Amino acid sequence: LYMENIMNVENPRVALANNGTEETKGTPVVKEAYELMKNAGYNFIGNIEGRRIPYGDADVVVADGFTGNLILKTYEGVAKVLMQGIKDAFYKNAFSKLAYLGVKSGINDMEKQYDYKQYGGAVMLGVSKPVVKAHGSADARCFKNAVKQAVWFLQTDLIDKIEKELSNQ
Repeated sequence: LYMENIMNVENPRVALANNGTEETKGTPVVKEAYELMKNAGYNFIGNIEGRRIPYGDADVVVADGFTGNLILKTYEGVAKVLMQGIKDAFYKNAFSKLAYLGVKSGINDMEKQYDYKQYGGAVMLGVSKPVVKAHGSADARCFKNAVKQAVWFLQTDLIDKIEKELSNQ
């Protein structure tokens, strides 16, 4: 419902974060979650390995809080390291700096795409009021975007839609 109402993704693909794609892999809790999810009324596509998440193989990745946080922070770190490496490569000498001018807007767009501060925080679903957990190192821009997410929740009446959907199950 979040992906459909907030992100405008029709029939979102939902996957379960796991250490393999096979149905039989994972901890007992993950295996039980798999069984519940495969019989749910949404577009469950099975398990997803961490390395496939950034390719967009799923629109929603379900994980416990610890695993989900670890995935997010790993990608934040990798994105920062890669962006810094790209910038360092272009600042090596006069020729590379000149080459940078030709790709600068694309690199800036890429940096914005991978900047966690533009998203504000993680949305907590399954609660009765809008809750957005901002990053522990959130600055003013990040916090502003977290507030914007909470406003979107209120404007779309998403919590009520979730409650109605769950009561129909």
